[in-house]
Amino acid sequence: MVKIDELTFTYNQGTSNVLEDISFDIQKGQCIAILGNNGAGKSTLIKCINRICPAQKGVVLVDGQNVYDMSRNVMAQNISYVAQDNRSLHMTVFDAILLGRKPYIKWDATAKDRQIVREIIRKMQLEDFALRNVAKLSGGEIQKVMLARALAQEPKLLLLDEPTSNLDPRNQHEVLRTVRLIAREHSISVVIVIHDLNLAIRYCDRFLFLKDSYVYSYGGLEVMTPENIEAVYEMHVHIIEVMGIPVIVPFPAEEVAVNYTVEKSKQAAAGSS
Repeated sequence: MVKIDELTFTYNQGTSNVLEDISFDIQKGQCIAILGNNGAGKSTLIKCINRICPAQKGVVLVDGQNVYDMSRNVMAQNISYVAQDNRSLHMTVFDAILLGRKPYIKWDATAKDRQIVREIIRKMQLEDFALRNVAKLSGGEIQKVMLARALAQEPKLLLLDEPTSNLDPRNQHEVLRTVRLIAREHSISVVIVIHDLNLAIRYCDRFLFLKDSYVYSYGGLEVMTPENIEAVYEMHVHIIEVMGIPVIVPFPAEEVAVNYTVEKSKQAAAGSS
């Protein structure tokens, strides 16, 4: 299990905190969506978890071990991270994914390391790219390779910062479906910073809303409500079901929000009469 306890962070002393007393836990095999407006601190949160941005306060525990006390190699065996922007590597896709095995390699890659890479390539449907140079791939293809490399680390905690940002709709669903499958098969805790609420509600198990530096709400589907979404994003939405799949429909126009407020007032008045 992963536990984040009272994590607090600021970029400059004397300025307001970007994150304030952030606490939540993640069970093995769960996918957690980090949600909130631009500037809410979503990417900063996973960078604090990964020690890229050392928190001024709080702890991150992975199976009871404090991440801030781990050596780099031990941390790489426990946590893998895929950033928003990934620079191209001048090597084959197979070798790029094999880099994910580096925390376990002493002298040279073993047959087991290579088999793990082949299996990840198969699951990510990258067979046709295995011997191509990463530098020659599209942005979306590179994103899939970087995700495959992170999965090859066999981490206990996988951190993904907007993993679908460069992908077309088909690949967005394919990647998140694969991540969820691998997380459950290998008991990996996954934290995903994501803007698409419909992808989040379809592929994630729990949802953490950030607002004004704090956790606004955290939980399962019970917190994915129009009220919470409207409070965090300042945009009215409806949640409907299509063939059993929840779909969030936004109504950003001001008049819709006004009408919604008026309608809620009428309902409240009717209920009290």
